[in-house]
Amino acid sequence: MNAKEKARERTTALKRLREEHAETVARTQALLKEQQAFRKKLRAAMKGGPKTIPQIAAASGLPSDKVLWHVMAMKKYDMVREVGRDADYYQYQLAEEVAE
Repeated sequence: MNAKEKARERTTALKRLREEHAETVARTQALLKEQQAFRKKLRAAMKGGPKTIPQIAAASGLPSDKVLWHVMAMKKYDMVREVGRDADYYQYQLAEEVAE
């Protein structure tokens, strides 16, 4: 079997898998789109300096439990940094805004 035949076979297998799992793929794409929209709102709310989770939730109009979850995920991937404290709350800032 030459390289072209192998490539054609892989392409056919991928098409078949996409068709077999179309519902899962569509559901996953919808979740990703929703997550990206949520994070876009968070980034907009976080512009302009450090904010606590309640401040981010208030500025974005999103529930604070979900804000906390997403901010922690963004922190894990170095998109957000912990930069200080405001009373009992940590302050978070977008990584691109933090002066090193």
